[in-house]
Amino acid sequence: MSRYAILGCGSVGHAVAEELVEEGKDVLILDRDEGRVEALRDQDLNAQTADIREQSIVEDLADRDVVLVLSSDVDANAQALENIRAADDGDQFVVARADDPVSADELTDLGADVVINPSTVIADSALRALETGELEYKASQLADVIDGTERRMSILIHRSPDPDSIASAAALQAIAQARDVEADIVYEGEIGHQENRAFVNLLGIELVSRGAVDMDDYDTFALVDTAKGVEPDPENVDVIIDHYEHDHDHDARFVDIRPNVSATSTILTKYIQELDLTLEQEVATALLYGIRAETLDFKRDTTPADLTAAAYLYPFADHDTLEQVESPSMSPETLDVLAEAIRNREVKGSHLVSNAGFIRDRDALAQAAQHLLNLEGITTTAVFALADDTIYLAARSKDIRMNIGKVLHDAFGEMGDTAGHSTDASVEIPLGIFTGIETSEDSRDTLLALTEEAVRTKLFEAMGVDSSSSSESSNGS
Repeated sequence: MSRYAILGCGSVGHAVAEELVEEGKDVLILDRDEGRVEALRDQDLNAQTADIREQSIVEDLADRDVVLVLSSDVDANAQALENIRAADDGDQFVVARADDPVSADELTDLGADVVINPSTVIADSALRALETGELEYKASQLADVIDGTERRMSILIHRSPDPDSIASAAALQAIAQARDVEADIVYEGEIGHQENRAFVNLLGIELVSRGAVDMDDYDTFALVDTAKGVEPDPENVDVIIDHYEHDHDHDARFVDIRPNVSATSTILTKYIQELDLTLEQEVATALLYGIRAETLDFKRDTTPADLTAAAYLYPFADHDTLEQVESPSMSPETLDVLAEAIRNREVKGSHLVSNAGFIRDRDALAQAAQHLLNLEGITTTAVFALADDTIYLAARSKDIRMNIGKVLHDAFGEMGDTAGHSTDASVEIPLGIFTGIETSEDSRDTLLALTEEAVRTKLFEAMGVDSSSSSESSNGS
């Protein structure tokens, strides 16, 4: 069992000593104040009178494994630490008390294994208490809004929703159902990308197309993870939960927007914990995948809150299902799109741009862009194609110096709809707007040929690549 020594037993040292003794630890206390030492002995604590500045205390510490230098006199702490390190062979673990960043650096340089600043500890504790209290208050607010539903609740997610959006909505639906309120997850567009379709199908998440419901059937409306996509626009919004700020103002009764976390799934996980709900395996699996997808398996903008939420969800999740979601079979069209993108690729430096021609499944572009990112030496990819008189483009980047979302916005923001993050983004450009020529069935091939060079040029320019630099052509040379 480790043996402890506490040098300087003011209020901080006294509190630490009592806690260690309560845990059955062997604790020696050294303090220069005789009255304080006498009082400690009256409490059956092992205390001795000694000046921690003196070299002689090193002998008293010879059999101690852990030394906590906790005097309020930081200069005395520094002298004690210097003596300890000058005498021992480095085996003792030493914790030292500082009172500001400068003294903390000094104590670290003198050999402290851990440096603590009581004011920082108190501030951190206060912030944690505030966060806990705020979460409890907001959970109560959310519950009150849900409980006020008389008919049915509509949980709206953005067009062509991604896993974070779907998982967050599933969690809010579970919260509503736990409070005996029926709720539907309503989406627009399509459930695109094979991983997203596998995600919904394997977990049995029921989504309802907005065109298939009458919005008058609902009296409570929630927007969940809608800011980064095309935002639905019901007349009245009651609940907004997101990790991005919204461009539009909503007079909602409950708003929880946290840009300091990386996934809306993280926020909903906290509410499930706070409301002490029984976590169904399907919901836990969805939330864990939502966090992993939004943070690129914790490699993008991950916060401590995302990690603690994922750690909470991990034991409840179905990991076999997660593996199936993450490795869906590739459709024949996706394979064709990938093959076309490989054939038509143009590479400048570590940047690859390719035209995949005409497509039916535009979500195959994202998969092609992701697969091409695995090519040796490639850090950024962009794949575009034509469908329904629109140019669709998907881009991916693992270059930490580049924000691919900003690149697409700079290149095409004035002519199309852009969306995405620093590592993945997309854009939709009406073909006629891009070329200034009206589209028709007969002219599509010509229009695509006309736009191809312009798209490539704009992309490379926005990426900061010299258009005259050497490149790898579509023949794979």
